[in-house]
This record gives sequence, structure tokens and C-alpha cells, in this order.
Amino acid sequence: MISITAKELCHLLNGELIGNPATKVTNFAKIEEANEGMLSFIANPKYEHFAATTNASVLLVSRAFNIPVKESITLIKVDEPYSALAFLLEMMQKMTEKEKTGIEANSFIAANSTHGENLYLAAFSYIGENCVIGKNVKIFPHVFIGDHCQIADNTVIHAGVKIYHHCIIGSHVVIHAGTVIGSDGFGFAPQKDGSYKKVPQTGHVIIEDHVEIGANTVIDRATLGATIIKKGAKLDNLIQIAHNVEIGENTVVAAQAGISGSTKLGKNVMVGGQAGFVGHIKIADGTKINAQSGVSKGTEKTGQSLTGSPAMDFREAYKMLAMMKRMPDFEKRLKALEDK
Repeated sequence: MISITAKELCHLLNGELIGNPATKVTNFAKIEEANEGMLSFIANPKYEHFAATTNASVLLVSRAFNIPVKESITLIKVDEPYSALAFLLEMMQKMTEKEKTGIEANSFIAANSTHGENLYLAAFSYIGENCVIGKNVKIFPHVFIGDHCQIADNTVIHAGVKIYHHCIIGSHVVIHAGTVIGSDGFGFAPQKDGSYKKVPQTGHVIIEDHVEIGANTVIDRATLGATIIKKGAKLDNLIQIAHNVEIGENTVVAAQAGISGSTKLGKNVMVGGQAGFVGHIKIADGTKINAQSGVSKGTEKTGQSLTGSPAMDFREAYKMLAMMKRMPDFEKRLKALEDK
């Protein structure tokens, strides 16, 4: 529970206040569920109709917002309401959550591994040989970190994460529960007798700074060299990243996407849920790929929007879809012409 005035919030956010500066906020809520004393927000125009009915005491809105609201509601206008909310939630989290530090009983760290100050190593976690762990790192229960790994400052590794040997994790990285980093890539050479011979996966994984990885995601180690997740990338839950893939800076990938071996995604790419990529292609910077798209070839033009399977420019795909919907009518007209 918090207690802060609208005036204080407005000052923190460098916003513009419209309404009662003394309005108290004690909690945050979704706009359709908010009650008196709560702060909510409108970042998406499709939720603007809730402005007339919400019971929130304070609303974070964009500076362009001009929809009438109840007299009891105080508005705080900011440049980016969603980013402002993120800042406030982070601040509240720091105020309400007790910081964990220290090495708990029943954890293990090899004698020749090192760690910086303020380490939290939870019970039943394991750190192998010759690892280097930075400052302010938090490692929750049942985490496995293999030999020769590096983990930089201020990184958080949640319960049940498995990091295989020789992986490199940057600073301010968050890895959520159940994720596996550095498991073997899917490399098998077909033999004359129809069997498959395993190709040793001798590379590693590099996770750069400020990356966040969701729960139960798998990032395979490279056959040779490295699988790389670059600075600022955000990966959702249940994603498969194959060997030697590169994910560009500030690229975001939604749940259940699968990226085949040696494919390279550029900077600021956005990938929808359940999208799939063939291997050995390059995707240009700023590309947007719709959910459930099947990407079968690379792109060179930046900023394209793709959809469908095989994925193509969304305008062309929608034209084809519109034509398909008219096919029954075309069939009737063709039959009529044939009969005539």
C-alpha cells in the first residue's frame, strides 16, 4: 500500500495536472476495475470510452487527451502514459519489496568461482567452476549455472533457470523461471544408413545488457561461435531460439515464436506470437511480423510489415485475403457464363 498525492505524482512524472492536486492515491488498477483512491491510465485509444465510467481517482493520459471525465477525477497529462505507468510501478515495487541478499544454506558455489558484493544466492542453487558473478546479482532457488560462465552486475535469475557452461550474461538482465540457456543446438548429420550422427555443439550463448527473457524460453548454444541476444532485446515466454541465431538490439519477440538456426533478426524488429522463421535468413531492421506468420525468406527493406504464411507485405496479403473471400461468388459467375 502506498499513499501519495496527485501533485507529488505529477512532479515525479513532469506532467500537467488538471483537477485536485491533493487527491490521494493508494494503489494502481486497470481502468475498468479501478475504485476511489486508485490510479489508472489510458494509453490505447480503444480504452478511452472507460474515461466516462471509471471510478479511478487519478488518470494518466496523453497530453492530447481531451475527453470529458467525472469532476472527481484528476488528470495527469504526460508524453507517454504507458512509460509513465512503468516508472511508477517500478518505484512502487522498490518501495514494497524487501531486497534479498546473502548466500543461503544448501546452495553451492565452487571454490574457484568469484562473485561481487551484495550477491543473493538462494537455497538449492548451484554455481559451477571458474564462474565470474558480478555485483548485486540475484539468483533464486534451483538455479543451475554451469562451469566457466560470466554474469555481469545487477542481473536477476529467477527460480529454476538452467545456464549451461561457457555462457556469458550481461548486466541488468532478467531471466524468468524455467528458461534454459546454452542447451545443445539441433544439429544432426544424416548418414547413408538413414540414421543421424550428432554434431557436437561447441559454441556458447551471449546475452548482452538490458535483455529480458520470459519463462520457459530456450536459447540453444551455437554449433561454432555464439548465439547472440543483443542489447535491449525482450523475449516473451515459450520461445525457441536455435543455434547461431542473432537477435538485434531492442528487438521484441512474442510468445511461442520459433527462430531456426543461423537466422539473424535486425534492430528494432517486432515479432508476433507463434511466428516461425526458416534458417539462414536475415531480417532487416524495423521489420514488423504479424502473429502466426511463416517467414520463409529474408528481407532487405527496413520497416516492412509482413503477415501470412509464407509471410509477405501485409497490403498484398490482405488483397489476397479479400479476393479469396470473393471466390465463391466468382465460381457462381463462371458457372453461369459456362452454362450460357
